[in-house]
Order: sequence, then C-alpha cells, then structure tokens
Amino acid sequence: MPVVEPILLEFEKPLAELEQRMDQIRIQAQADGVNVTDQLAQLEGQIIRLRVDLFERLSPYQRLQVARHPQRPSTLDYFQTVTDDWLELRGDRCFGDDLALVGGLARIGDFNVVILGHQKGRDTKDNIKRNFGMPQPEGYRKALRLMQHADRFGLPIISFIDTPGAYPGVQAEERGQGEALARNIREMFHLGVPILCTVIGEGGSGGALAIGVGNRVFMLENAVYSVIAPESCSSILWRDTKHAEEAANALKITARDLKRLGIVDDIIPEPVGGAHRSPIAMAHTLKQTLIHHLKELTSQSPEELRAQRYEKFRRMGAFLEAP
Repeated sequence: MPVVEPILLEFEKPLAELEQRMDQIRIQAQADGVNVTDQLAQLEGQIIRLRVDLFERLSPYQRLQVARHPQRPSTLDYFQTVTDDWLELRGDRCFGDDLALVGGLARIGDFNVVILGHQKGRDTKDNIKRNFGMPQPEGYRKALRLMQHADRFGLPIISFIDTPGAYPGVQAEERGQGEALARNIREMFHLGVPILCTVIGEGGSGGALAIGVGNRVFMLENAVYSVIAPESCSSILWRDTKHAEEAANALKITARDLKRLGIVDDIIPEPVGGAHRSPIAMAHTLKQTLIHHLKELTSQSPEELRAQRYEKFRRMGAFLEAP
C-alpha cells in the first residue's frame, strides 16, 4: 500500500520542521555510525509535548481548519471501521439517490441499527460527485425514509454530521429544500427509537440539524457546529471574508463552547493532532462511546425517548432566545 503523505495545516509547520530535523539527525547518525538513541528519544518527547500543547490551545478558526482537513475520516470511513457489518440503502423513492448523504443497515457490537450521515469527497472529482457534502432535498428525504424504517422495526438510529450546510442552489429550492429540512426536524421528534448524533467534522446550519435531533448529541474534539460558516458570517457583517477568524471567535463553534452552553451532551476526544493522524484509534473511541449510550438508551420506552428529545430542545430553544 502506498504511504499517503500527510497534509499539514499552516500552524503545524513548525512541528513538521522539528520532525524533519529529527529525521536528518537519524540519517546522519546512521551514516556516521553514531548512537544517538537517547538524544532522538528526548527530541521526540519534546515534539509530542509541543503538539499536545499546540492542539490544546487551538483557536476556534484553527479547529475549523482541522474539522475541514482533507484527510479527516469521513462518514463512509466510520461506516467501515465503527460497524461490524453494514448494507447501504439508496434513493428517496421519489426523485433520485443523493450521494452527499449515505446510509443503510448496520451492526455495532450487539446492536442492529440504521446508520446515516453526510459524505464529502476525498478529491475534486469525488467532491463534485458528492456535491461537497451538501445534500439536496432527495438526500434528506432518503435520510427520513431510513429513519422511518428504523422506527418501524425498532432499530436505533446513528447519524454522523459533516456538512457546510444543505445545498442552497435554485434546483434544490425548486424541489423543496426548506420543506425537506423542516420535515426531518419535525419527524425526528416523533420517532420512538433512540437517536445518537455525532458531529464528526463540520456541522453547518439546518443541513446539520436535519439529521441532528437526537437523544444524545456528541461532537468530536476538533469538530465545529454553527448556524453559519465564519466566512459567510464575515461576508454578511463586514462585506469581506477577511474577518472569518473574528467571526469564528464570536460564533462559539467549538465542542468546548457548545458543551458549556448545553448544546451538545459530550465531547469525544481525538488522537493528538486530530482524527486524521490516527483514524483507527478515533474509530475505536467513537465505537465504544456509541455502544455505551446504546446500552443506556435501548432500555427506555418510546415515550421516554420522545420526551427526552422534546425537553432537550425546549431547553436549548429557551437558552438561545434569552436576551
């Protein structure tokens, strides 16, 4: 298998320079026959401490960059690693199959579930095919069909959120984008099965919330969740995208901010440097979290699950409307 060269974010480059220097020392020591094991161990420990410190102090805009990292695990990656088996189901039985939203039947541990989520592309060609992870109405209607199937057969629902938002194009509006989003949000309150939602990357606006009404809402440590992208907010307020970092600070988009505000229930820790640096470890942590909460929620009645969702979002709405 070819080794994939890591893509570095701007703030990671000083660490990369230290790692390159360590590699050069190792190569030179081997050429000269010098034992520098202790020195390399010290330098490696220093790099690890610097990386931990760097990611502990990331700004909201830097966390947004990590959430958008092109090598970050996607929904389909988690389908392959978190589930023990899964079968994709396609189409909304009305218009077509939207590749920006994927889902199907799956097994996680001892639980049969319905699993779904937004899917971005890995490269330009794949992103075009998947509309950059921005579903059209048929994508959300497919999601609703899957969730209704889960409700009919008593299967828990697991959703992975990773989208800049629902596609805002003219054709999407002509096919009822607003209605599709609103209907999903309404129907998710009435489902009588457990719903676990996890923001794995970028959670944007109603496009995220349309599969995000859950009994438990989680965020990965470097994920973001917001009513609007900082760049769009900057364009509206300042007529320029140059203030995106300032907008990100004001919007409170990080997992820590949203946990403190009561919008999400828990933060799932990522490997140091982001989920893309150790996808298997990230998948294991996510799987254990999902199984733990499935065990807790599957013992509750449909009435208790519905009431839990109503109360959660009632409190959230009251907080957001407060002066």
